[in-house]
Amino acid sequence: MASLKFILEPPEKVGELQPRGRRALDYNSMTNGLVAAIFASTGPLAIILAVANSAGLQNTIVNSWVFAAFFIGGVFTVLLSFAYRQPIAIAWTMPGAALLISALDHMSYSQAVGAFLVAGLVIFFLGLSGVVSWVMEKFPTDVVMAMVAGVFLPFALNLIHGLQEVPVIAGVSIVAFLILTIFRSIGRFCPPMFGALLMGMLVAVLSGNGPVISPELSWIATPILIRPEFTISAMIELVVPLVISVLAVQNIQGVSVLTAAGYRPPINLLTVVCGYGSFIMGIFGSVPTCLTGPANAILVSSGQKGTHFAGAILFGALFACIGLLAPVLTEVATSMTPYFIMVLGGLAMLPVLSMAFKEAFSALNGSGREAIPPLITFVVTISNFSLLKIAAPFWAILIGCLLHFILKLKQN
Repeated sequence: MASLKFILEPPEKVGELQPRGRRALDYNSMTNGLVAAIFASTGPLAIILAVANSAGLQNTIVNSWVFAAFFIGGVFTVLLSFAYRQPIAIAWTMPGAALLISALDHMSYSQAVGAFLVAGLVIFFLGLSGVVSWVMEKFPTDVVMAMVAGVFLPFALNLIHGLQEVPVIAGVSIVAFLILTIFRSIGRFCPPMFGALLMGMLVAVLSGNGPVISPELSWIATPILIRPEFTISAMIELVVPLVISVLAVQNIQGVSVLTAAGYRPPINLLTVVCGYGSFIMGIFGSVPTCLTGPANAILVSSGQKGTHFAGAILFGALFACIGLLAPVLTEVATSMTPYFIMVLGGLAMLPVLSMAFKEAFSALNGSGREAIPPLITFVVTISNFSLLKIAAPFWAILIGCLLHFILKLKQN
């Protein structure tokens, strides 16, 4: 038991300088929590809907999947963020969901669920072993942040796509963001992201691009238990890529973002939670649990350190509520323009990208040789290629780390 306590990091004692009560409710952090919830509950939902459409899944399965992904993730987020006094946004693996688009062409959803459960058990025991924490500590920070920059770059580029498609809504949001960013005296009372969100939503509603909800729609989700089917072919095709997508693609993004913001996320415990959560989510038809990179990046993009956990708790609470209202979420997401969310996500990613580029390419100020690993990592990440059904971020990390250690050995 003592060794297990040593592996699973306990919450640190809250220091005297830790903001409490109303001081913890920093306006920027709370706004970031709201924007992160909107961002994480709209764009990623498109992947679930794409999988559902391509596989012809029934609405009952889709709603159960959405309920599990959001509600359970939200509950974990609230509990962990409060216990550790740092933002720990838990969601579900988007690359893992993308794997299903091709996998469900030749396997049933029950077989995929069986793979979800096995992947959860593997992640759980890897967390208990302590191996994950050791591996992440050995990862070069500049290479990891170069991968993070490559993953987040498309989100920022969505800002331009949104501006092209809905110029009025996007233009008003961008102008509001820039004004509140440039004139900081005003921005202290109305954070840039909140101003962009408020003005954009107002214009969207006035222009008739708001959501349309059917009066016959049942608002509360009714999750169902999906009977898993365990087949060797599904295990071979899905388990390893799913584990990689959680640990080497998603979790490492979240850990890197939180570390760069000055936090010390409990890597082993988070891995165990992701494994346990994957098993629970899988029973209801959701892909495995993960520490989300983009949402955590938004949560720490502004505001005072030590108050970000309050924004994460708001994010988790909204996430859980969204899970309960899964049928409404699906209806809203399919009835309103997605470009407004693309614009909000792009604006929120700007300070995050700035931080990622600064951490990744700081070597450019000195030796050019040291900049080669993160540069190659960034290029491979944005290439968006896949090999063996494993997405580019994993291969980017692998290649970047190999180059890093080769150059390090050569220098020694």
